[in-house]
Amino acid sequence: MSEAGTPEAPSGLAGSTPQETGAGDGALVKVRDLVKHFPITRGIIFQRKVGAVRAVDGVSFEIKRGETLGLVGETGCGKSTTARLVTRLLDATSGLVSFDGQDITRVKGGRLKAVRREMQMVFQDPYSSLNPRKTIGSIIAEPFAIHGLLPDKGERKREVQRLMEIVGLNPEHYNRYPHEFSGGQRQRIGVARALALKPKLLVADEPVSALDVSIQAQVLNLLRDLQRQFGLTVVFIAHDLSVVRHMCDRVAVMYLGKVVEIGGGDELYGFPRHPYTGALLAAVPVADPTRHGEKRRVLGGDVPSPANPPSGCRFHTRCPKAQDICATQEPVLEDKGSGTQAACHFPLTREELADMGVKTRA
Repeated sequence: MSEAGTPEAPSGLAGSTPQETGAGDGALVKVRDLVKHFPITRGIIFQRKVGAVRAVDGVSFEIKRGETLGLVGETGCGKSTTARLVTRLLDATSGLVSFDGQDITRVKGGRLKAVRREMQMVFQDPYSSLNPRKTIGSIIAEPFAIHGLLPDKGERKREVQRLMEIVGLNPEHYNRYPHEFSGGQRQRIGVARALALKPKLLVADEPVSALDVSIQAQVLNLLRDLQRQFGLTVVFIAHDLSVVRHMCDRVAVMYLGKVVEIGGGDELYGFPRHPYTGALLAAVPVADPTRHGEKRRVLGGDVPSPANPPSGCRFHTRCPKAQDICATQEPVLEDKGSGTQAACHFPLTREELADMGVKTRA
């Protein structure tokens, strides 16, 4: 599979919406106290609510224009739900999502359709995210049909082939079906479809986790090239912390629906303050034969149920530093003096990180 060359911006699309606000630097996305609870019900005919799964429970952050923000954490911590709330694929229970200076939390109809032109997603599974009954030409062209752009079939085909070339696909394969492509090529098709409307925000939800390791680097490099060329703002969701470090300017660590630490990539990896962040970094394999057999502190216990989260700090049931206050008083995100904000009553020290096997910067 060929690697994408120097990306070239798509030609102007008829009917495209100009950027209205915030043309300069600043935050493209602002999230404040975002909450998403999924109700738990009982009964077949007469259902009653008996509880709620607190998938996202008071998340706040900002994403600057042209920045890549990484969301990391264990499975079920709320990363993908947060991304779907930001892109309005899900409606929030409460909270605020501001996009390009506009509150989009409750927009509907034509306004929501216009907002969705500005934000697109690349999904985790390249096999299930493409319709197997459609050619890749029609898949990539679908955003144009939905938004009434490029009505001329010849012009639409040329634009689709241009997009295919940008992401490293052969434009002559326009009429082929998804099953004729490898996993990495299918993910490139998904990227081309996401770029079709020239969005401002691109959300990549674990875009390489379903791919072979040999292909992952190609797709990651493609995303970085496109981000720089088109000035995209990116939300990058992943489990692999080494990938996040390579891709992201800032990183937000989530645990059980909360952001427990957020900061610049160099600062967070160089001196993490939250015990959960430290545990994640301690679990990353190190390609250093001199450290073979080195003992590491492994995080014990299971993640509590999001339907019944612990009181106080949600991590206290697994935290080796937990004290009485951790079970009763929920910590808030605040600067811990290392360039990151952490929600912890007793942040990690360099000595404790060394005991965990995590190397800190000077």
